[in-house]
Amino acid sequence: MSALVAALQMTSREEVDRNLDDVRQMTRDATRRGAQLVVLPENFALLASGAEERRKFDFAEALPLVGTRGPAGPIVAAMQETARETGAWMILGGMPEQIASNPGHLYNAAVVLDPEGTVRAIYRKIHLFDVAIPGGAEFRESATVAPGSEPVVVETPVGPVGLSICYDLRFPELYRTLAARGARLVVVPAAFTAHTGKDHWHVLLRARAIENQVYVIAAAQFGKHNEKRATYGHALVIDPWGNVIADASDRPGVVVAEIDADYQDKVRREMPCLAHRRL
Repeated sequence: MSALVAALQMTSREEVDRNLDDVRQMTRDATRRGAQLVVLPENFALLASGAEERRKFDFAEALPLVGTRGPAGPIVAAMQETARETGAWMILGGMPEQIASNPGHLYNAAVVLDPEGTVRAIYRKIHLFDVAIPGGAEFRESATVAPGSEPVVVETPVGPVGLSICYDLRFPELYRTLAARGARLVVVPAAFTAHTGKDHWHVLLRARAIENQVYVIAAAQFGKHNEKRATYGHALVIDPWGNVIADASDRPGVVVAEIDADYQDKVRREMPCLAHRRL
């Protein structure tokens, strides 16, 4: 079995309506090219920093329950409309979710929509980016975001998909858990910094694919978002042997690639690493 999947590469800024319009146009492009599953990057609806970062609280939403279509806030509702229009499964790579019991923090949540707009899964980012980059910016995600706790695998027409977000990429145990739970693909929607991306992005993504013999779909933010934030780009699709089969390079746009379950089975059969695990 084979299918086409897409990863979006965006330069999201502080204008939510403009960012959502970009998603609509890119998703239309992806589905015109045959993609059944479309993965959006982290912070697709809003990417701000410094004092403006608090704006994400203004746009945070209470998400619909899994298995339902609502009630939905403006961001999810707009994406549900896009899913219905295009017939795509969509993975909303990372958006602010309200926490009723903790109004000072949000979840960074990835929401999976089917073509009817039904929420099929929600993953809340487990690993939070608290880093001071030498000679660069300082990020303290935990100041406003609460960590999730549960790995998530969701069934889709292109196979079981394991969910993750950006900084999760540096924690291989999460991806081994997703593979052990049956994931054939994993998604890594990200807003990877330009400073770290140039050295680590391709290496880490290829490693996760090779270690777990899965397809990796990594949607990305790219470019200068404001005076304090620049991201690396290079939205990728990687096959289970670790080959990069699509790369968005250094510009906003859409990459579409074929995933092939028969090829994945061949890789797993001829190099049966997953069957040799002892820990």
